Amino acid sequence: MLKTISVAHSPDADDIFMYYAIKFGWVTPKDAVFENIADDIETLNQATLKGEYDICAISFALYPFVKEDYALLKTAVSFGEGYGPKLIKKKDKKLKRNFKVALSGEFTTNALLFRIAYPEARITYMNFLDIEKAVLDGEIDAGVLIHESILTYDEELEVEREIWDIWVELSGGDLPLPLGGMCIRRSLPLHSAIDYENTLIKAVDVANKNRKVLAPMLLEKGLIRVDANTLDNYLDLYANDNSVMLSEVQYKALDKLYELGYQNGFYESLVKAQDFLIPSEYEELRAK
Repeated sequence: MLKTISVAHSPDADDIFMYYAIKFGWVTPKDAVFENIADDIETLNQATLKGEYDICAISFALYPFVKEDYALLKTAVSFGEGYGPKLIKKKDKKLKRNFKVALSGEFTTNALLFRIAYPEARITYMNFLDIEKAVLDGEIDAGVLIHESILTYDEELEVEREIWDIWVELSGGDLPLPLGGMCIRRSLPLHSAIDYENTLIKAVDVANKNRKVLAPMLLEKGLIRVDANTLDNYLDLYANDNSVMLSEVQYKALDKLYELGYQNGFYESLVKAQDFLIPSEYEELRAK
């Protein structure tokens, strides 16, 4: 009997795109059935803190808090290069030093960078889908938009500051902005965890190589919140060749993120991303 493994991801276009090669049966794990759950990223961050899922999408900023129970996966990653979440406000509104702002969650990467850059801001947290309306309605002075909303926000709004620009200032300017990835429960048998990671790597690669086939299928089934042109633009940003496997420069970016978090008192210890991966070389050694 095949084991059921829970795989949670966000409902935004890049996560769905990267996962659905599995959902459609194009890629399957050897000894398990993947059961997928879709929820907003901060809900998934909180669920990972509670250990609810076997494999889960997370904000990279969360990882140091769950490193003892979860290993980082090397695939299904999203980084920004010249773009990313946006701090928006109504046009012509001037923000005070202690302006009220909505962020998409306490453990999101954008929240970590925002809190370093704006220590006096009054922060409230809400579902990312509600932030734009809250700014338009005047409930808050500003909000940080993520996911597809960075491409589709109302014309009454303008960008106060790019989170990318904050990242450049803090990191030195030569690294991509780490946003989200996936982690896997450490208690799973190692040989199984390696297979699950390889399955996800293959799924992301297959999706990326078959984008012209997969994207229309997702749109036809109503699985994506945006139109075809916006989806195409969004996948260019967050589900591309750089999403398949973590690269050396992406590891450096993660280490810089965790260094900044540690230096500013958000983490108790300094984390190096490559120390917390699945030891995939185990399978090679076992085969000898």
